[in-house]
Amino acid sequence: MQLSNCLISRFFLCCISSRGICLVLIREIIVENFMSYDYARVPLKQGVNVIGGPNGAGKSSLLLAISVGLGQTSTERSRKLSDLIRWGQDQARVTLILDNTKQGNRRPEPKYNKDQLFLTRLLRRDGKYWFELENRVASKQDIERLLGKFGVDPDNMLIIMHQNMVEQFSVLNNIDKLRMVEEAVGLESFRENVVAAKTKLTRILTQEESVSKLLEQAEQTLNYWRDQYEKFQEKKQLQLKRQFLDRELVWAEVERRESIVKNLQTNFNRTQQALNKIEDERQALTGEIDGQHIEQQTLKDELKLMFEERLSLERQVAQNQRQLSLVEPLLLEAEHLKSLTDINQFKLLRPENLKKLLEISQQQIEKTTKQITANQTVMQRLEESTNKITTKAFDKRITLALLDSKQSRASKEQETTENSLKEAQENLNIALTQAQTTGERIAVVKSTNEIQAEMGLTDGHLGALSGVSEEIERQYESYSKLYFELKEKVQLVAENREKTLEEVKIRMTAWRTVIEQLLERVNLEYQRIMNQTLATGEIQLSSAQDITAAGLDIYVGFKGSKPVTLNAYTQSGGERTTATMGFLLALQQHVRSPFRAVDEYDIHMDPKNREMIAKVLVAMIKDATSQYVVITPSQITFAQQDANVITVQSLDGKSLVREVAK
Repeated sequence: MQLSNCLISRFFLCCISSRGICLVLIREIIVENFMSYDYARVPLKQGVNVIGGPNGAGKSSLLLAISVGLGQTSTERSRKLSDLIRWGQDQARVTLILDNTKQGNRRPEPKYNKDQLFLTRLLRRDGKYWFELENRVASKQDIERLLGKFGVDPDNMLIIMHQNMVEQFSVLNNIDKLRMVEEAVGLESFRENVVAAKTKLTRILTQEESVSKLLEQAEQTLNYWRDQYEKFQEKKQLQLKRQFLDRELVWAEVERRESIVKNLQTNFNRTQQALNKIEDERQALTGEIDGQHIEQQTLKDELKLMFEERLSLERQVAQNQRQLSLVEPLLLEAEHLKSLTDINQFKLLRPENLKKLLEISQQQIEKTTKQITANQTVMQRLEESTNKITTKAFDKRITLALLDSKQSRASKEQETTENSLKEAQENLNIALTQAQTTGERIAVVKSTNEIQAEMGLTDGHLGALSGVSEEIERQYESYSKLYFELKEKVQLVAENREKTLEEVKIRMTAWRTVIEQLLERVNLEYQRIMNQTLATGEIQLSSAQDITAAGLDIYVGFKGSKPVTLNAYTQSGGERTTATMGFLLALQQHVRSPFRAVDEYDIHMDPKNREMIAKVLVAMIKDATSQYVVITPSQITFAQQDANVITVQSLDGKSLVREVAK
């Protein structure tokens, strides 16, 4: 409401301030070969300019020339502008000298620093038309911008009313009347704002519906892709699991090979320990055998010595026995010889010597025999010891042979284990290198068979999802992004809808307020004017809540009758033109255009109303300090009024301006 009040205040302030400024649009009209005119110059002044003359004199042609010069493209007189060219001529020219004097500190068109602007429109028989502004070709848009700065809309019926337009206005529907009023007083921007806001709202509602449908479709599509995406995620998880199982399998293989290496290393160490033990036993046994051999050799040496000693003793026994065998016969012989001869000469043969010798021999034999017995005992003991040592040595050699065989088998086993260990270590290194390419080592809690079984199950699940591709993820992300964008857009559109609804409400309030206040003022003036014609009237705004259906209802009642809607069926022609002119005059002080014109409004009026309307017109235009052109065949009505009267007549088919009087 604050915004509306501000706009309303600005609008009415502009209306009030413009009333104190001398507003003149056209200083002079120059026509060449236009309709019935060969050449004419018609000066216009501030206030009311009355163009009068008999029918067919060319009065309406001047208003038509003004309309064409201001840019109208069609007229009630012809469908083509080329039809307005004077008969027998190829080209027509209409020049309007516009007033560009400063209004306060600013000219209407500040682009030109001069008081007069020459606006020309040329019409050619071949259908080519163009504008010239200050003798330079100008476009229709240039002219529209120029007239916009002057506040003139030549296409508005309330600005320029050609012949029969007073009647046409009375039969217009109330919606068109209201819009025409808005444009004339400069309130079309309020309607445009409302329409723009409503159009924006319609666009937003359409957009909201469209986006909502798109969101629904996107949600359905997203649900499909979400299902596919979940399958894809399941596939990715299975692929990750499969990769982990591959990794777990290779590290399980590493652990298996490490176990093999460890077992082989254990076997190798155990075999090495066994070999070491065998070697220790063998060395110990070899040492024992060597010791036994030495002992046996020693015993053999002792036995040999004993044997040699025995041989020596036996030789001694033999010698003593031989000596006994020799001595005993000698002793017998000596006894015999003793009786025969003197054996003293043979000391050795003496019996005593022989007996002594025999005794010595026997003693020696006995001693030697004892020694032999002792020797035999020693030799027997030595032989027994030797036999024992030999038996032990044999046993030890057998044990040594067994140890050698065991050592050989252990060596072969160790060699085999060592080769297997080397091969296993190489395989382990290969497996370890391969496993390291999959990532850091992981703890393996399952066996290889269990892992392979799980891999088979995972491969089966992956096979079932083989048709699920990576494109699904892109599609899901794309539709997910689209869905959330649409969701945000729906929310944004809803927010814009609420804002626009509020904007429509505010702008509708502003439009309705300015229209109601305008019509309130116009209604008071309209009632005042109609009272002077001994009639009653009222102006109302209908359907104010709907700008598209809102209209201007003009009511009028003549001769004491109740006011009814102005239309083509209820009132007479004079009553309609009187009521219409009453409304136009009531509206004049609010019209923004400095120039207005009306053609033959008073044809059907009675003399009293014609005179009253003329007085009101002159008074109101004088107060408004604007420029008004009135086309009438009864300029006598304005004879006593403060008006610029221009009389035209036709002579030999040519229209001429005969008189210009103030």
